[in-house]
Amino acid sequence: MKDLNSHMVQYLFKMRILSKNNIVSEILRLNEDPNVQGLALDLPESLYSSKILNAVKPEKDVDGLSDVNLGRLVRGEDSDYLVSPTAGAVMELLEDLDGKRVLLVGINGALGSSLQCLLQRRGAITASCHWKSPGLQSKLHHVDVVIAGSPKPESVPVSWLKPGTTIINCSSDLLSGRQSLNNTTENAVCSLAVAIRMQNMVKNTERWIHSQQLRKWDLHCLKLQPLSPVPSDIEISRAQSPKAVDVLAKEIGLLTDEIEIYGQTKAKVRLSLLERLKDQPDGKYVLVAGITPTPLGEGKSTVTIGLVQALTAHLKINSFACLRQPSQGPTFGVKGGAAGGGYAQVIPMEEFNLHLTGDIHAITAANNLLAAAIDARILHENTQSDKALYNRLVPVVKGVRGFSSIQLARLRRLGINKTDPETLTEEEISRFVRLDIDPSTITWQRVVDTNDRFLRKITIGQANTEKGFVRQAQFDIAVASEIMAILALTTSLEDMKERLGKIVVANDKKGEPVTAEDLGVTGALAVLMKDAIKPTLMQTLEGTPVFVHAGPFANIAHGNSSILADKIALKLVGEKGFVVTEAGFGADIGMEKFFNIKCRASGLVPSVVVLVATVRALKMHGGGPSVSAGAPLKKEYTEENLQLVADGCCNLQKQIQIAQLFGVPVVVALNVFKTDSPAEVDLVCKIAKQSGAFDAVPCNHWSDGGRGAVKLAQAVEKAANQKSSFKYLYSLELPIAEKIKTIAQKVYGAQDIELSPAAQSQIDRYTRQGFGKLPICMAKTHLSLSHQPEKKGVPTGFILPISDVRASIGAGFIYPLVGTMSTMPGLPTRPCFYDIDLDPVTEEVKGLF
Repeated sequence: MKDLNSHMVQYLFKMRILSKNNIVSEILRLNEDPNVQGLALDLPESLYSSKILNAVKPEKDVDGLSDVNLGRLVRGEDSDYLVSPTAGAVMELLEDLDGKRVLLVGINGALGSSLQCLLQRRGAITASCHWKSPGLQSKLHHVDVVIAGSPKPESVPVSWLKPGTTIINCSSDLLSGRQSLNNTTENAVCSLAVAIRMQNMVKNTERWIHSQQLRKWDLHCLKLQPLSPVPSDIEISRAQSPKAVDVLAKEIGLLTDEIEIYGQTKAKVRLSLLERLKDQPDGKYVLVAGITPTPLGEGKSTVTIGLVQALTAHLKINSFACLRQPSQGPTFGVKGGAAGGGYAQVIPMEEFNLHLTGDIHAITAANNLLAAAIDARILHENTQSDKALYNRLVPVVKGVRGFSSIQLARLRRLGINKTDPETLTEEEISRFVRLDIDPSTITWQRVVDTNDRFLRKITIGQANTEKGFVRQAQFDIAVASEIMAILALTTSLEDMKERLGKIVVANDKKGEPVTAEDLGVTGALAVLMKDAIKPTLMQTLEGTPVFVHAGPFANIAHGNSSILADKIALKLVGEKGFVVTEAGFGADIGMEKFFNIKCRASGLVPSVVVLVATVRALKMHGGGPSVSAGAPLKKEYTEENLQLVADGCCNLQKQIQIAQLFGVPVVVALNVFKTDSPAEVDLVCKIAKQSGAFDAVPCNHWSDGGRGAVKLAQAVEKAANQKSSFKYLYSLELPIAEKIKTIAQKVYGAQDIELSPAAQSQIDRYTRQGFGKLPICMAKTHLSLSHQPEKKGVPTGFILPISDVRASIGAGFIYPLVGTMSTMPGLPTRPCFYDIDLDPVTEEVKGLF
């Protein structure tokens, strides 16, 4: 109450010196101030206009005079409205009103409406007029109560009132203390009005406290009318009218000051929600993974969306999907969109797939700023003396030279405990200004979110202005940036800033790591990423909520959406709700990294693994012909072949075993295609259950929406109630090579690993630099359990070659490269962009998958 009162006093003071337009502007500003829970207006009577009264947010309207409050009063919504303090005071003074005639004189607007409603509710017969109204004498003579909004003019004699008439004065100056002090009734109304205003303040504060707690969802799901044959994804998406995102946010318990709206269907969610709901128990945590996929993908995103549609729209269980943001590279390259498919999609799918809220662009900008800082620093150190460098790095500004905060931090790391730039010795100046980066050790590359094979190796610094500093470099795709991994693994803004500062970009000539903090760029990177850290809220085709946040690839990074999105969603769904998130590619890739990297960083414990399989992928693992994106499927995949399916189930069995290594129950979701026969479907489910799956369920969400995944949802709900014995695969205390070997043998099925000399050298270096206790993020093909994409099924007895080992210190993992891994995809002969177009009249996107 102390804060509330102090804000109101400031506001009341301002009201006496501002114009009407300025008053409205001030009210609108205070509406958005989260520290102000109520607004009380103290204005001259001439300023009490509808425009000003209705500028106050209804939830902050302490005086109960806005149209929304009056509407609730008229409808009798007792718990939702606040009574005007003056009207409430008048009603306190009036006793038995049943059948009494009451005349309101000189009372108009909101106060008049409030009084009329309250009086009539108590059985009074009301009328209103002005002191100069014709027939006033007759009206006054026939009423039992007169309520005046201004003092009685001398021209109206007391004799016009019949004996015993109750007279109450409730002028608009009552609450300001400017009323006359010789009127007992007026003073009583004033005292009561002040007390009622205080009651309203308390009630408003109680409302605010209640609003901070988790509220029951009031979700209105969207109806689906699936068509057969199933139209294209974009046609389905466009046929559904999504809810406005602010409506969705309110339905799931988000407060208005916790969202930042982007257009009509997307909103950023602020991290302040985590503090508000910190005492709220988490819901159940479900991971969707898959068997080793074909190049076509097996529908993990579609299963994720179908599952939450089934849980929320059909079983009435709160659920949230948490997905990665798709890279623009594959969208225009070979894969197409990543919003799910059929009747299990995130909508609008073109907004999901194109730019979204600009997070990847922010990552690109931050990444490339750091890359530019590295080369610029090398250039300046090569061409300037220590003194010149010092004068430029710590310039004199308005006669004063001072260190920036990040420079002071560098001095402390160097063991130089000085704050005055004039006191450093020549040796200290040299240590401070010289990073002495060894160009041959630079691991930080520039990025772009486009598949561009000709950027895999480039030469930079060829202009004359770079004074002969030329080196070979490369571009990676933006989602391969360590900053993307940091975004996905961070737990707060402070944590993200710390991780950005720890990024190791190279070694100096003594073999010590050089970081973003050393380059002085940490704060700038955090500024570029300050909005990207907030998850983006969208919705499914059935109007259920989705968070889209972060998008690291699973073969060259850890392949999971953000910890922050998961944490916020787990609070919002409530203790009995479900959060369903997806790990990229097969369980051996994305799931292993989810458990060993993401769960370590988040501290969250998964309840269930949903393992997605398809008949076509199992046939491929059983010896079927190769599958290529864009090429028609061969007859083995379109005709029943039980033997191929049975033989290929070895991969499914292996992936179930991998999940069981972590002690989490597994539900197999068989993503059904129209070419699958009932016998093939039954065979897969039977083998899955025999192999240790808690359950195995055929799913038809692609053609039927959430209704087609109800059995899967029921199986997941039951599995989540099983006792979990979650554990990590390896201890962080193990040496780097031992951790790599554990993954290779227990997850991939390798006989052993083979470290190249370069890999062994890097392991030795990282161990010496103190990075040996980080988890491992294997960079490996997703098309096989082994390092050879053509090896299907369950390869055994192979030696896993580790060609190189690199470190993402900011993200917090070591990543070995298995064989040759490209971090920049290329465009195929016929990329997806051939089919993508824009209608210049309707501005509709065409051909996006």
